[in-house]
Amino acid sequence: MRALLVVNPAATTTSARTRDVLIHALASEMKLDAITTEYRGHARDLGRQAAQSDDIDLVVALGGDGTVNEVVNGLLHAGPDPEHLPGLAVVPGGSTNVFARALGLPNQPVEATGVLLDALREGRERTVGLGLTSGTPGTEDEAVPGRWFTFNAGLGFDAGVVGRVEQQRERGRKSTHALYMRQVVRQLLGDPHRRRGVITLEHPGEEPVRDLVLSIVSNTSPWTFLGNRPIYASPKASFDTGLDLFGLSRMSTTAVARYGTQLLTSSPERGPHGKHALSRHDLTRFTLHSKVPLPLQMDGDHLGLRTSVTFTGVRRALRVIV
Repeated sequence: MRALLVVNPAATTTSARTRDVLIHALASEMKLDAITTEYRGHARDLGRQAAQSDDIDLVVALGGDGTVNEVVNGLLHAGPDPEHLPGLAVVPGGSTNVFARALGLPNQPVEATGVLLDALREGRERTVGLGLTSGTPGTEDEAVPGRWFTFNAGLGFDAGVVGRVEQQRERGRKSTHALYMRQVVRQLLGDPHRRRGVITLEHPGEEPVRDLVLSIVSNTSPWTFLGNRPIYASPKASFDTGLDLFGLSRMSTTAVARYGTQLLTSSPERGPHGKHALSRHDLTRFTLHSKVPLPLQMDGDHLGLRTSVTFTGVRRALRVIV
């Protein structure tokens, strides 16, 4: 087997020495080309080159969810073709690693590498569904190119939090769960739309749902992790179904306390619920419109402001080694 290892040198939980150990372990089992990313988007470019190659069987992403997202978008630049495209393997190296953990992989890179090597020897793999966003035809965002996401996306509040965290990291702050929680509070206090939402859900066959304050799209469950605690915004979300949507129509102090507590105590059996909560399961295609430009995030990466985004759940999009 020939494999391409895409290494993010800025991965927060791996040192240079650890990465060397992992590279040697993988190289002992396969013909391995290891390339370190040098700029934002480099992992996507490498994934695309692998997809166009005739002799690469596997792409291994060593990094966090952002690295994985770039590799996936490179692999699927011409669309999904799981029978012919290289498979994907993930060695978690970020601060959260939602995609890897949702696949059942250990959160420690050395242990995850061991699981990966066992999976390759035993031929263990699965084909997962992914989410795809695109600009909505007939809107000012219709020319925005499509982009894949592996575990979640959000328009509005949570994307604003992601943007704030990225700003702090650019200033040299380390990505920690405490940093995220501080930015949640700041986003809440500074959000001018938290009492009356500006987002409308349009889904074929249903009346539009208006005035949403928060919209979180999940491709798997859990939605995210706080340390070792999984958070379930849409407990039924799965790599084997379409997309799930969780929304809120109010974020007053009382509503934040209620639904925040429900998120922190959520489980695979029960997520947030109540008068102001919206839940949709196994959606194939839907659109979120906003009256004003709102931030969009995908797999924890802030992608700028959007007024309309169309989401598509694509089943069996990519082979993953597990």
